[in-house]
Amino acid sequence: MKRIITICAAILMTANVFAQVPNKMSYQAVIRNTSNTLVTSSTVGMRISILQTSPSGTAIFVETQTSTTNTNGLVSIEIGGGTVVSGNFATIDWANGPYFLKTETDPSGGSSYSITGTSQLLSVPYALYAANSGSSMSGPQGAAGPQGATGPQGPAGVGGFVHYIGEVFGGGVIFHLWKDNSGAEHGLVVDLNDLSGASGWSNVDNTLIGLSAQSYWNGLGNSNSIVSQIGHTSSAAVLCLNSTSSGQSDWYLPSIQELNMLWNNYFNVSMTFSQIPGTTQMDPSGYWSSTEYDINSAWGMAFDSGTTYANSSYNKNTIKRVRAVRTF
Repeated sequence: MKRIITICAAILMTANVFAQVPNKMSYQAVIRNTSNTLVTSSTVGMRISILQTSPSGTAIFVETQTSTTNTNGLVSIEIGGGTVVSGNFATIDWANGPYFLKTETDPSGGSSYSITGTSQLLSVPYALYAANSGSSMSGPQGAAGPQGATGPQGPAGVGGFVHYIGEVFGGGVIFHLWKDNSGAEHGLVVDLNDLSGASGWSNVDNTLIGLSAQSYWNGLGNSNSIVSQIGHTSSAAVLCLNSTSSGQSDWYLPSIQELNMLWNNYFNVSMTFSQIPGTTQMDPSGYWSSTEYDINSAWGMAFDSGTTYANSSYNKNTIKRVRAVRTF
């Protein structure tokens, strides 16, 4: 489904676990009309849908709300507190994801929704999950048992990391770290500059690649599938795969999850960028991910808001910025 999106949204999973968990999620969005003009101090109508499994998956909860934007075009609502159309927000099994949030907006305050956007809920609302999976209240504390013997001191540094977020390393700046099952340390590194300014996602813009290019986390696998497509001659992915920036030759186009992790740690990365001569900060406009959405479009992210998009503004032939990443 093609959509025109002019919403920049931030979903704040702030449900607190007390005696009773509020079955709501705070949601904020900056509303712009189809001319990209802010809709300020106006009543807007909204329809909120929570989709399961995919951006076009089954709507397990739908509600409508009417709210008012402020002088900056910002609207604030609580998902789960509107007029229910279908489903029950309180009974959503958050462990059975992935889930996607679809927003439809009528800037005139009615129900003729002309602005549509869909983004993945990339974080589980843990308090709501706890409420559905059992009581989150602690039981009474039992009597203290006898103190056991002191065990031998463990080796120094177990569980720690040698590297850190924001470190200049491996041809760029580290923005994510993890350890594999053997305890070996790995990380994600972002390039110091964009590649060639901007690019279309692929010259093959009306053929579905399929699951091999639709991973939310495996950007390298997506990138290789894009360039292996019949008829491929140019793409954002091949710019990354062919890059030898900073003497490295294993760059690739990040998946949408990898872009999201970069956004989540971008303060640290940005501070480091500011201290490296010749390095450019991420542009506020849209960046391509390597994650295909449908036959005509792919996932992208706007770095002015951290919002992920997959709509007609991100058709495969649309020009967006490209920033490569690599792993170590």
